[in-house]
Amino acid sequence: MFKNDLLENKTIIITGGGTGLGKSMATRFGELGANLVLTSRREAVLDEAAREINDKTGAEVLTVPTDIRHSDQVTEMVKKAVDKFGKIDCLLNNAAGNFISPTENLSENAFRTIIDIVLIGTFNCTQAAGKAMRKSGGGAILNIVTTYAFTGSGYVVPSACAKGGVLAMTRSLAVEWAKYGIRTNAIAPGPFPTKGAWKRLVPPGLNIEKKMMERVPLKRFGEHEELANLASYLMADESGYMNGEVVTMDGGEWLKGAGQFNELERMPSLAWKAMDIARKRKK
Repeated sequence: MFKNDLLENKTIIITGGGTGLGKSMATRFGELGANLVLTSRREAVLDEAAREINDKTGAEVLTVPTDIRHSDQVTEMVKKAVDKFGKIDCLLNNAAGNFISPTENLSENAFRTIIDIVLIGTFNCTQAAGKAMRKSGGGAILNIVTTYAFTGSGYVVPSACAKGGVLAMTRSLAVEWAKYGIRTNAIAPGPFPTKGAWKRLVPPGLNIEKKMMERVPLKRFGEHEELANLASYLMADESGYMNGEVVTMDGGEWLKGAGQFNELERMPSLAWKAMDIARKRKK
């Protein structure tokens, strides 16, 4: 789809880059010539992903374990990236946290955890990487949001609030930081199956997955390569006039019915209790 050197010599930070969609997008960036900086909290997962990506693409990969909720760790991560590659060209804010729950059952801590990862973490990374980009003459920031960032959705209120904030940040900085040569865009994906997200967000035994697919006019879920190709284009110089845009890639789902998780209205209380017990055990 693209020329093989589309992202050659670009250094791209990918948060949440060790698993799922982050790993898929990082792999595509590597195939197109980019230097990669993978960051998340789990060092072993990052190192395994780095080996896989390097074996497949030959890309140079730096891994930096980081809890993006803490600005000092983020600042150190960006410093290591600049020390290794000389500059930062692009930032992919992909790291996220989410779970399904009736809002009346949420504690302040549960709400704050998602806000801290998704909104505060995105801010921390954007500030630190943006500072490096300003010194080197510009760059591109790409934020992964969701369609319910602009529609809202029941049962994922912390995530909807956090992603809504990231969406506002995207549009605000597109104007404010354009003078520095920094473009800021976002992608709002629909359902793209990943092991982690499906475990947290698709309750077993209720045929929710089939109903989710039926909500999509194309009658299928997204494929990782499709999202990775879109992200690659938005990182490339060839998309240089794209700024402040939020591109939806969901097969038409949100147009058919707002709120990805509104169908959980039908979920029985016993199923909610089982999900809550499982989540607490995982902690």
